[in-house]
Amino acid sequence: MALIEGFRIQNYRALKDVAMGKIGTDPTLRDAAPLTPMTAVIGKNGAGKSSIFDAFGFLADCMQTDLETACNAKNRGGFDKLLSCGVGEEIAFTIYYRESKTDRPITYELSIGKDPEDGLPIVKSERLRQRAKSQSSGQPRSFLRLEDGRGSVWIGDDSLEGDEASRKEVTFDPHKLAIVSLAEQFEENPRIALFKKFIQSWYLSYFTPDSARKIPQAGVQKHLNLHGDNVGNVVQYLERSHPVIFKRILDDISSKIPGIGTIEPYRDSVTNNLYLLFKDKGFTKAFTQQQMSDGTLKMFCYLLLLKDPNPPPFICIEEPENGLYHKLLETLAVEFREHATGKKGTSQIFITTHQPYFVDALTPDEVWILEKGADGFSTIKRASADPLINNLVAQDLPLGGLWYSDYLDAR
Repeated sequence: MALIEGFRIQNYRALKDVAMGKIGTDPTLRDAAPLTPMTAVIGKNGAGKSSIFDAFGFLADCMQTDLETACNAKNRGGFDKLLSCGVGEEIAFTIYYRESKTDRPITYELSIGKDPEDGLPIVKSERLRQRAKSQSSGQPRSFLRLEDGRGSVWIGDDSLEGDEASRKEVTFDPHKLAIVSLAEQFEENPRIALFKKFIQSWYLSYFTPDSARKIPQAGVQKHLNLHGDNVGNVVQYLERSHPVIFKRILDDISSKIPGIGTIEPYRDSVTNNLYLLFKDKGFTKAFTQQQMSDGTLKMFCYLLLLKDPNPPPFICIEEPENGLYHKLLETLAVEFREHATGKKGTSQIFITTHQPYFVDALTPDEVWILEKGADGFSTIKRASADPLINNLVAQDLPLGGLWYSDYLDAR
């Protein structure tokens, strides 16, 4: 599975310069430990957790549409609202990842500024780097390098990399990410196509219980969407296409949601509407999703997402604890970690949370502490970077309890 080993966000809202994990092309981050398959960011209200979540969402939106639309989507308010106050003129992102543990790492760098003529957001620079198969050391080669609307791209496989004829000069519309159009234009360049597919496959949860309560028209859909309003369609797909897996999934989910006996889909033959029937222990009549609690629906959708036969490579969830009984949080954290193994058929999971009960189930390597500095900008550190925290956890003190007692805050 593809795995993000490190990323950097610059000049995005309160994130003046926030880096997590390893970025092999950056001298200051080259020797840092990579991100774990399960990563959680904690911090006080206003520390910038939502900004990190939204930065991933912004990148995903840029892969689907033009920059102006992405800057205005989801109440972002446009480029000027996203740009950190008084720090420069460009927003920048760096992603360091591998398609699998054995593949050579890829670095993607993006800088977004404003067009001096019309004031619209444009790509100032875009770069994709990876060592060639023949390289055992040295700087990765730029297989895509573009600035201010023009640049060059390598096409073909690694056997052509020594041939200047494999380099193409290109121009592109700076109001869109070049990697999107170039992936279609140069399909023979596997790096560009793979990276585009990787970002577009991200799952960023904008789940709301009201969305999950909607009664959809019958019809199979393979994957849970970002809002969770097609949960019935996904259940119908699993029942039809993966009956053995489907039964195992429902049995597993039922055992982890208190009070739930069985869960099954039901299609109304008159309206063609699709209902989920939750049979609560102690009741003879089943409940539909419209009658279930927020917490039950949320837990059900999260577990269903993790049981997807072909899960997304990267799952990002903001505050999964909202609406859940606190004793379910450790169960949910364990489920996330058991899924995020870094193996094929699993996902890398990135969580923002402010719930100590959830953090209790995590390790210092998995937890990052986000704080607001005196200048108003966010800083971040890994919990395991503090020897005291490691020693206390080694003595069986829960990490969430240490956070609640202010041991994880700046000292």
